[in-house]
Amino acid sequence: MTIGLTYDLRDDYLAAGFSEDQTAEFDREDTIQAIEQTLQDLGYETDRIGNIKHLTGRLAAGDRWDMVLNIAEGFRGFGREAQVPALLDAYEIPYTFSDPLVLCLTLHKAMTKTVVRDLGIPTPDFLVVERMSDLEMIDLPFPLFAKPVAEGTSKGVTAASKILSENQLTSVCAKSLIAYKQPVLVEAFLPGREFTVGILGTGKEATAIGVMEVIVLDNAEPDVYSYQNKERCEEFVEYRLANDAMAEKAKEIALAVWRGIGCRDAGRVDIRADADGIPNFMEVNPLAGLHPQHSDLPIIANMVGLTYKSLLEAILDSAFARIQGSEHGEVLPAYVRR
Repeated sequence: MTIGLTYDLRDDYLAAGFSEDQTAEFDREDTIQAIEQTLQDLGYETDRIGNIKHLTGRLAAGDRWDMVLNIAEGFRGFGREAQVPALLDAYEIPYTFSDPLVLCLTLHKAMTKTVVRDLGIPTPDFLVVERMSDLEMIDLPFPLFAKPVAEGTSKGVTAASKILSENQLTSVCAKSLIAYKQPVLVEAFLPGREFTVGILGTGKEATAIGVMEVIVLDNAEPDVYSYQNKERCEEFVEYRLANDAMAEKAKEIALAVWRGIGCRDAGRVDIRADADGIPNFMEVNPLAGLHPQHSDLPIIANMVGLTYKSLLEAILDSAFARIQGSEHGEVLPAYVRR
């Protein structure tokens, strides 16, 4: 059985002249090597495909795969993470992780929060700034938090993202609109504990494998899990497995989000507590990083005794079970089941 690998390799984009920030979400060679070697250790043949343009050429040439392990982030637009899955759907080639609908929705943080709020799940109040005149509509109390509406890997998140005044809000939004050429999500700042919940499976079969607390150290950019803090996590962040009452509530919320939106196979949900100690939804990542040592999902898996090999095996098992079930009319997307 052959598994194709779709991904965006960071070195390719750096060689083409793009910056470190522009390529922050893309994978490095050691991640692809780790995935490929592990799949081969599990007994699969592998075929490196690469990004959407490479996939398009391969499909046009007649190439096909039994399954595609997709971690391609895409490069432009709100639908960039959905491009590879949509193309694979058109050719009826099965793949791991979520479908185009879910990936379009979850990349846009404000749209995701709107759906989550409609599900009755707590999330901070928010507004979207598409142009500077939109600042006049913001009537949320300080402190606030601002970040690009559709970026991952904490791109655009710095210590300045915690907003304490109108002048700071104006400055941060202006810089973000120019730098990222997309709207800015402005929401109430959550001052409490921060968790990321690792999830395996789809629908009612989904389980939360562990809750990891993210503790920003004193020498780090304060109060935020920023791009710098995440990139240099060995210096600036402590990760701790959490299993107290608040962590259990975070796990419950994460699963409700995962199932409610219709995410598949594996990923993460980020949770942070408000001033009253109530865990709130922040973001969901249905296309989580898979670097064995550096990415949050494998870190959580390792914390709970799940090896990297077992993690990838569980992801593939979920995908194969989901696909087999759909062939017999047993598994439908969440938006159809509801």
